Amino acid sequence: MSPFIDVEGLRAELASDRPPVVLDVRWSLTGPPGSTVVAAGHVPGAVCLDLDLDLAGPPGAAGRHPLPHPDRFATVMRRAGVTLDRPVVVMDGADGTVAARVWWLLRHHGHDDVRVLDGGYAAWAASGAEIATGEAAAPHDAAGPSTEHPFLADVARCAVLDADGAARLARDGVLLDARAPARYAGEVEPVDLVAGHIPGALNAPPSMAHDATGRILGRDELLRRYADLAVGPGAEVGAYCGSGVTAAHTVLVLHSIGIEAALYPGSWSEWIADPTRPVATTARRG
Repeated sequence: MSPFIDVEGLRAELASDRPPVVLDVRWSLTGPPGSTVVAAGHVPGAVCLDLDLDLAGPPGAAGRHPLPHPDRFATVMRRAGVTLDRPVVVMDGADGTVAARVWWLLRHHGHDDVRVLDGGYAAWAASGAEIATGEAAAPHDAAGPSTEHPFLADVARCAVLDADGAARLARDGVLLDARAPARYAGEVEPVDLVAGHIPGALNAPPSMAHDATGRILGRDELLRRYADLAVGPGAEVGAYCGSGVTAAHTVLVLHSIGIEAALYPGSWSEWIADPTRPVATTARRG
């Protein structure tokens, strides 16, 4: 099953007798808060989640958006109405780069039916579908709804890299840097204290997987573009970004074309916490 769903598919499923839980995780580094944006318009019944509060642990040496503790994440998901026997659709503003964080976390912790809305809220609004305004659906009680299949986050099944693993993969496999080209090259760094990238990593920004509207490209085109980065069947691949959020989108896109990649959750913000780790500022591999 594709990890993406289009607007027409979501509308049909919401009208079915087994509608998905819809999670809206719109977020921007420069604001405004996601809850403010969601209140201005959202899919009816969607639950608004906050990247910093709900989908990440406290920032520190492990990065700006370390993975949340599994118990904490499970509580957030249960409050949002997520159960193991109910499908989930996640959306953000358009390109899926934030929604992919929830997709990855849910899969990592045991949920098998999670998809990202292709084109995000922008596609939903442009389609003329019904829009609700005001505060998004309130989460359930922390205990979660009564179910025989509660979401517990008691497994960890996706490949995860630490700093040493990322360095090895950059040397011996393919490590993709999902940040904008200028940040990868060390020309600018608006967030972290050090500019540059992990030596040996290759730049693969999210834009390479989308058309101008933020929709995901077709399988053949994706395969061609990633093949140019030596990514293909049998390759050992990992992804990182600034804080481990956008990199989950790279994992999502590769999964959609049959390639499983490891995620480096700490990403650049963890890498530079150790001043002894090397930094590259050129586009050359190695």
